Amino acid sequence: MGTLYITQDDAFIGKTDERLTVKANKQTLQDIPLIKLDGVVVLGRATVSPAVVIELLERKIPLSFLTHMGRYLGRLEPELTKNIFVRSAQWKAIAPSEPATHIVQGFIRGKLKNYRNTLLRGQREYPDLDFEKALTQLEQAITPLDRTTSIDSLRGLEGSGSAAYFGCFNRLIRVDDFQFEARRRRPPTDPVNALLSLGYSLLRHDIQSAVNLIGFDPYLGYLHTQRYGRPSLALDLMEEFRPLVVDAVVLSAINRKAIAPADFTTEPLSNAVSLTPEGLRIFLRLYELKKQSKFKHPVLQTQCTYQESFEIQARLLAKYLMAEIDKYPPLILK
Repeated sequence: MGTLYITQDDAFIGKTDERLTVKANKQTLQDIPLIKLDGVVVLGRATVSPAVVIELLERKIPLSFLTHMGRYLGRLEPELTKNIFVRSAQWKAIAPSEPATHIVQGFIRGKLKNYRNTLLRGQREYPDLDFEKALTQLEQAITPLDRTTSIDSLRGLEGSGSAAYFGCFNRLIRVDDFQFEARRRRPPTDPVNALLSLGYSLLRHDIQSAVNLIGFDPYLGYLHTQRYGRPSLALDLMEEFRPLVVDAVVLSAINRKAIAPADFTTEPLSNAVSLTPEGLRIFLRLYELKKQSKFKHPVLQTQCTYQESFEIQARLLAKYLMAEIDKYPPLILK
């Protein structure tokens, strides 16, 4: 099953024996064995029984809360794992340090190379597309990464590469009914940004779960600055997965017409765009299918799902920080 997504307002999440049940309007919407769950995400309003809270904590299954528009609100977490050695190594590497710089270089390299490969794949699939200018700009951001030792300068390269990628993102959309002008987050004011923001919120839930599972302190990152309540390390590790998982799902949903303009609504005062209940169910299903799809991990040389790769990358990061491997290898897929 993987992650359970609950989108019905005023749903009641309860527990019967070893099963989690979701009910609304006197009807059972979901009845799932707890053993099949590795996460629960509530989008909107729902009531969670005390028995479910205790069970999720004991089983170390995270429970996250998002608004219907995908804005992250918070999560219920079990206690940190007992692996103090990982957290100790994480804190010792706090910037400025050579390990911190290396980690930031890896996160950005992974993100930008996956951006580049997305554009190259687009050119192969659609011969009318020419991304040479954007690809050149991405290469100009990637090439100096290894010799750039200032984390602020590395952030600048990341920003330059991301701008090049999103500058031609609209051309990857092959359906006339959808347009993308620029990345808009708070709130998203068009359907494409609404899908991206929702997808990134879901990805954050999954990456933070992996980070916690390994034993990291999710609030101490290297690329993202420390801020009260911000899980900086989870956001750091997300970077290489943004194009691989979320952007891929969004483009596929639009280009294959699984999602249509009728699947969105606009809030009249803020102009915030969000999915309808049916559109949300479709997108969540596509996101979950993507997470469970398999590929050959370039480092381990074994088949794994994207869901499994979240934990794999977190473990590789831990191995680097604990000096068990020489470099952190970001996940880069062609």
